Amino acid sequence: MPDAIQKQLQKDREWERLLDCMFGLNTLDRGVFRLLAESSEPLTVDHIAKFIGKERTTAYRSVKRLEETGVAVQEQESCPKGGYHHVYRTADPDEIADSLQHMLNQWYAETGQLIQEFRDIYGENHSSEIHQ
Repeated sequence: MPDAIQKQLQKDREWERLLDCMFGLNTLDRGVFRLLAESSEPLTVDHIAKFIGKERTTAYRSVKRLEETGVAVQEQESCPKGGYHHVYRTADPDEIADSLQHMLNQWYAETGQLIQEFRDIYGENHSSEIHQ
């Protein structure tokens, strides 16, 4: 087995790294996801910014990345004195897992097709060259 594949297989596998790999999340996004997942109630961007020690715009960008990938959900919450604000929570874990499974299945199928293309191109040429 090639060294690159062996190194990948030997790396510590953690669910957080899976989110990084499959959804393209960075360290900050992963931290915000964990914060949302561990919170007993949805959080505002201001609360998230305070918890992570970053500017509001940085927290907002991270939350939006999580929302775009489908691992976080925005909700509208009414304020006691009128108006509303947005809060964020993690998406349903089963929905996230289903999305990950779908992505993995798609990758597997596409990789299988590429392997077959490789076999079709080089398998025939190689075997016909040997017999000449």
